[in-house]
Amino acid sequence: MSPATTDHSVIVGMNVAEYFNGCVTAALSHQQVAAGEETVFYIVNLLTYYTRAENLFAGTEPRVTCQPLALIYAQAVEAPSPEARQASLKRLGDLALVVAGLFSASLSRRLVDVDYYIAMGGAAYGFLADSSAGSVRGKVFAAVFGELAVKFQAFVDVLAEVSENSSLGARADVMRLYEVWLKTGSKRAAGKLRALGVEPVRSATAGRSQ
Repeated sequence: MSPATTDHSVIVGMNVAEYFNGCVTAALSHQQVAAGEETVFYIVNLLTYYTRAENLFAGTEPRVTCQPLALIYAQAVEAPSPEARQASLKRLGDLALVVAGLFSASLSRRLVDVDYYIAMGGAAYGFLADSSAGSVRGKVFAAVFGELAVKFQAFVDVLAEVSENSSLGARADVMRLYEVWLKTGSKRAAGKLRALGVEPVRSATAGRSQ
């Protein structure tokens, strides 16, 4: 059974990391997104980690919502050491990627939308890439963070496909797909709109406002 047709309940009977590796690999291939082996490994581990709700909602009280990215950024700015700053920025980038990719529908009609998560997450990974190249081990992470920063939008699309195929997030309706495409230029959202018979076109007003 391919990851694209696997029901979410099947995850229970197999290794979670193995399952997500199959899902991510299939989505990367389907969307023709190139990714380094270490980057794929990082994303798979990220998905595995965030299958536990306490990890997704860590730092919030009560644990019913994700920690705001602005709060995590403030923690990074006020961090007492470079290591603490990097840890906060890593949390920011990781959370932004997971929420924007798996749960973008939950951002609809909130004060901040998926484009905000993409901008914040990409910037956090970019900083980590620049600050992690001081050692041999650091250079490996710098390459991973650098790829995540440059291709953040593409990886959000990859995780969105993983979400749909594994029932991890709500399916977006046509209007939500259009909102995501309008705000981010997502090629995947545009393709899904066309498959539904909707041609994504920016209005003249929207074009002047950007």
